[in-house]
Formats: sequence, C-alpha cells, structure tokens
Amino acid sequence: MRWKTRVIGALNLFGRADVTFAEDEARVVQALADVATIALLQQRDIARSDALTEQLQGALNSRIIIEQAKGAIAQMQRSTPAEAFQLLRSQARSSQRRLVDAATDVLDQIQSQP
Repeated sequence: MRWKTRVIGALNLFGRADVTFAEDEARVVQALADVATIALLQQRDIARSDALTEQLQGALNSRIIIEQAKGAIAQMQRSTPAEAFQLLRSQARSSQRRLVDAATDVLDQIQSQP
C-alpha cells in the first residue's frame, strides 16, 4: 500500500490453495489496495484535524479564562490590564502552576465572595 513514494502498509490476501492471479484479477486486487490506502490516509487526516481542533479549542478556552481573570484583577486593583496580567503571571510562577490554573483560582475566589 503506497501513496506516492511513501509506503503506508501492506495488504495480504489469504486463501485455501496457492493461486496465481490473472492480469485482470491483479488489477482488481491493486484497485482494492488503492481504495484501502486512500481510506487509511483520509482517516489519518481526519484524526489529525480533530486533534488540532481540540488543541485550538483548549487554547481558546484557556485564553478566555485568562482574559476574564485579567479583567477582574484590573478592576479590583484599579490597574491596567497589562499590570493585572503581570500580577497574574507572577502568581502563577511563584506557585509553579500554569497561568490558566492561576486564572481559574482568581475567578473561583471572586465567585465565592458574597
């Protein structure tokens, strides 16, 4: 099973007796192998696309949380968004956590206040 110059797999045919394929039968078998190759490559592309979409959605969700926390800190501290981000970043670094985790904690604390 090949795609251009890349080998992606092998297709084995099994039977009860030794069989030699006629030329037209060999073309049919090769066509089936070609269809299977295309299907495998499409499935790989779909899986890669799904993984990329999931990664991008995760990054977007994290960014939203960080921006919300940044805005909340800026409002509470009466500072600029840039200063709020610096504060949030230093909190994350000092606690050796991801920025989104520190931002989530900020938002959770704000929500738990009466």
